[in-house]
Amino acid sequence: MTEQTFIPGKDAALEDSITKFEQKLSALGFNIEQASWLNPVPNVWSVHIRDKDCPQCFSNGKGASRKAALASALGEYFERLSTNYFFADYYLGQEMAEADFVHYPHEKWFPITDPEQLPEGILDDNLRRHFDPQGELTPELLVDLQSGNYSRGIVALPYVRQSDQQQVYIPQSIIANLYVSNGMSAGNTENEARVQGLSEVFERYVKNKIIAEAISLPLIPPAVMNRYPGIQASIQKLEEEGFPILAYDASLGGKYPVICVILLNPRNGTCFASFGAHPNFRVALERTVTELLQGRSLKDLDVFTAPSFDNQDVAEHANLETHFIDSSGLISWDLFKQQADYPFADWDFSGTTEQEFNQLMQIFHQEQKEVYIMDYNHLGVYACRIIVPSMSDIYPADDLIYANNNMGMDWREILLDLPHFHHPRETYLELLQELDQQGIDDAVRVREFIGIVAPPKSGWSTLRIGELKSMLNLACGDLDGALDWANWTYQMNASVFSAERANYYRCLISSLELFLDKAREPQQYRAVFEKMYGTAAVDLAWKAIGGDNPFYDLFADDEHLRRFDAHQNLLKAYAKLQKAKRQHWKEA
Repeated sequence: MTEQTFIPGKDAALEDSITKFEQKLSALGFNIEQASWLNPVPNVWSVHIRDKDCPQCFSNGKGASRKAALASALGEYFERLSTNYFFADYYLGQEMAEADFVHYPHEKWFPITDPEQLPEGILDDNLRRHFDPQGELTPELLVDLQSGNYSRGIVALPYVRQSDQQQVYIPQSIIANLYVSNGMSAGNTENEARVQGLSEVFERYVKNKIIAEAISLPLIPPAVMNRYPGIQASIQKLEEEGFPILAYDASLGGKYPVICVILLNPRNGTCFASFGAHPNFRVALERTVTELLQGRSLKDLDVFTAPSFDNQDVAEHANLETHFIDSSGLISWDLFKQQADYPFADWDFSGTTEQEFNQLMQIFHQEQKEVYIMDYNHLGVYACRIIVPSMSDIYPADDLIYANNNMGMDWREILLDLPHFHHPRETYLELLQELDQQGIDDAVRVREFIGIVAPPKSGWSTLRIGELKSMLNLACGDLDGALDWANWTYQMNASVFSAERANYYRCLISSLELFLDKAREPQQYRAVFEKMYGTAAVDLAWKAIGGDNPFYDLFADDEHLRRFDAHQNLLKAYAKLQKAKRQHWKEA
C-alpha cells in the first residue's frame, strides 16, 4: 500500500495531492519540470517548477518535507493557472480580443456609452466608494490589458459578496492592477483553499500594519517553541550558521492568526522579516520559517537591508510594495523593542477546514470588511481568488489613474513598428513629446509597458522608456538629447545588458561626444574606435548618428506578434486553458 502522509491544514494526503495535480497538468498539456530544489537547513524545503514550453508559467513551493514543498508548488501552479494569473501582464492578441470570451465564459462585457461615466452594473456601492472615492475613474481606465478592446467595453468577472451571497461584477482591470496574486489559492477542497486564501490576506495585511506602524512584537516563549522540535531544528541550524533568529507572535493580541520570524545577518548588519499565517499556530510558524528560505540557499541571505530608525521611510508605500515583491524592504528597529506593544497570545483558530473558514470570516465580520470570492473549478482542482477591499489591496486605488497597467495599450502598435524606421522625423518628435506629456516613467521596461514577452537575447528584453528616448532623439537628429539619454541608459542598464549591448552603448556615447565636438574631425578617430569597440558597433553607431536606423537590435512586428516566439508560446499555453474552460462550461 502506498505511503500516506497527512499534514495539518490539508484535506488529502500529500501523495494523493501530488499525483492528482501532476496527472491533471499532464492531461491539460502542460509539460512541467522541477527546475530546482533547495534544502538549506533541516525541515525546510523549496522547489521551483515551470512549464518547459513556456517558462513564464512557473511557481514555487515550500514545506517541511520534500513532498510538502512539491504539493505546495503544484497547488500554487493550479491557483495561477485557474485565475489566469500567469497571463495577467500580457496582451493576448487581436484574435483573442474578439473571441466569444477572453477570460472566462461567464465574464460580462459592459459597453462604453459615455467616456466619462462608468457603466451601470459594475461594482457595488462599497466597491465604488473604495476604488473611486473622488469620482475620477473613467471607463478607459478599466479596459483590460489582455484584450485592449475599448470598442468591446469593460470586461468584469462575477464575485460573490460573502455578507449576503450576492453576485457583484468586478472589472478584470481592477483585479490585475491592485491585487496581483494576493488572496489566490488552490486546494484539495473548497474550504482548504479558502482558508489558505484568507490566511494570505491576513498575513499581508498584518505584515504591512506592523511594518508601517513600527509595532514592537512579543517573542514567542521558549516553552511554546519547544512544542515544535522540527521547527526548532531548522532555527538551530540557521543560528549555528551565524544567523540569529527571533520568532514573534504577530497576532496583535490574539486577533489575527499571524507569526513573524526575523533573521539577523551580523555579517553585513541586515535583517529579513518573514511573515506567515494560518488558523493553526504550528502551521503558521512552520510556514513562516520555510518562507524565510524559500528559493534561497544560506549564501543568498546577504541581499536584505539594515533596520532603520527613520519610521517615516519605513512606512512609505514604496517600501511596503518592496516587502510584497521580495521582502527586501526596510523594517524599523522599534519592531525589536524589549517592551512589546502587545502581550503574547497563545492563539489557536484551528479545527476542520470548514470551521477554520468560518472562524476567519468572523474576524472580517468583526472588522466590518466585505469579502468577495470568485471560485474556479474548470481545471478539476478547486481554486479561488479572495478580495477584501482596504485589507488585501497590494497597490493603492489611485494606481488605476496614475500607474494603470493598460497605459501602454495605445502605444503598442507604433512602438512595435518603430524598428521599420519608415516614419517622417516629425513622428519621432511627436512621440517624444507625448512620452513627456503622459509622464511615463523613464525606468519602465517597454515590454512590460505594452504587455509582451520579449526574446531574452534581443534589445526588446531590456529596452526602457529612457533608452527609447535616446533612440528617438537620434531619429530626430538631436545628438545632445541622444547623448543625455544614452548616458542615462548605460548607467541604468549596464548590469543587465549583454556584453554586446553594453559595448554598443559605450561606443555610441563616445561617438556622440566626438560628433558634437566641432574642433575634431570624426574620421581621424575611426581606426582607434574600431580597435576599441569593434567595426560592427562603430558602423551601427556612426550610421545612427548620421541619420540611419537608430533602433539597435530591435526587430519590427505588428500586434499579432508573430516574430515574438516566446509570446507565441505564452498564447499557446493560454489556448490550452481556453479549451478546458470551454469544455467545463459546456458540461456545467
